[in-house]
Parts: sequence; C-alpha cells; structure tokens
Amino acid sequence: MTRAESSGVQSALQPSKPQYSGDKADMRAVIQRVDRGRVKVGDSEIASIGRGILALVAFGREDSAHDLEWMARKIVELRIFDDEAGRLNLGLLDIGGQLLVVSQFTLYGDCRKGRRPSYSDAAPPSAAQALYEDFVSIARTWIPDVQCGRFQAEMEVELVNSGPVTLILDSRWPSAFRSRNSI
Repeated sequence: MTRAESSGVQSALQPSKPQYSGDKADMRAVIQRVDRGRVKVGDSEIASIGRGILALVAFGREDSAHDLEWMARKIVELRIFDDEAGRLNLGLLDIGGQLLVVSQFTLYGDCRKGRRPSYSDAAPPSAAQALYEDFVSIARTWIPDVQCGRFQAEMEVELVNSGPVTLILDSRWPSAFRSRNSI
C-alpha cells in the first residue's frame, strides 16, 4: 500500500458514485441568459432572439417524455432574471423573454479516458432528432416562438451573455426528488 493510499488521498481521487439511481444518461442542457443570440448555417441566419435564454441541449440513450417535459419546464420557469430589486427572481415567462434551442450532442463528451471524447452515452442521431423535435414542441407550449438551430448542421452560434449567467442542467435527478419538486 502506498502512502497516498494509506492516507486516503487515493480514495479522494477516485470518481464518486452518482447520487441518483442507475447510470443512465439523461437529457443535459447548458443554458445562458442572453441579451441576444443567433444561429447561422453557412451565410444564412436561421434563428435569432433578443433578451432570453440560449439553451444548448443534448439527449441520452434512455431519455423519456418525462425528461423532456421536466427540462422544458425547468428552463422556462427557472428564475434567472433580475426583478426590480436586482434579485434573480423572475423566469422567462415573467419577462416576456425568448428561447433559442440548439442541439449539441457534444455535451455528452466523456473525457475521462484518453484524449478523444467518447459519446457512447449520447442518443444515436435518429433518436436524438426525434427527442429534439419533441423537446421543442413541448417548449412551445409555454413559449410559442421558440427559435431553433438546425439538427446535425455545422452552425455558428453567437450570443451576448447577460451577467454572465450560465447554468448546467441534467435530468438525472432522482425520480422521488422530481416528483416532490416539480421543477
């Protein structure tokens, strides 16, 4: 046994077990509060928003409709906009903000081994496209004019991050927690 192992340093370096049930990969999102954002494919602008949220989203192999609904509602209702007192107390609906959704499977890049990310936990492209389209449809129940990137396209995503406020969301929360706390 090495000194590091006997002192407990080695155990601190080991990856911790997830605190949710199962090792399945569920929906992930990186959301940014923006003053404006836009997406270009080639020379064409295909989507743009003013004040609101830019959401980079990725889908896991075992995502369900529940994951999509939970994430859409979480993004729309998350209180990340300033109220009149300057506190983060308002959601996207409260400010009449806009939503730009961009599919980004690289959020599933696992870089723990080697130098090339593994994307084995990401949903395969055909399933991910269906999940993406379903997610956008769900988000449109709250924000009818959701703007979107183009699935599997090489895109230029531009934004002016406000704050900055950038958050990472993951739908892998324990189902017991999610049922008690709807968002």
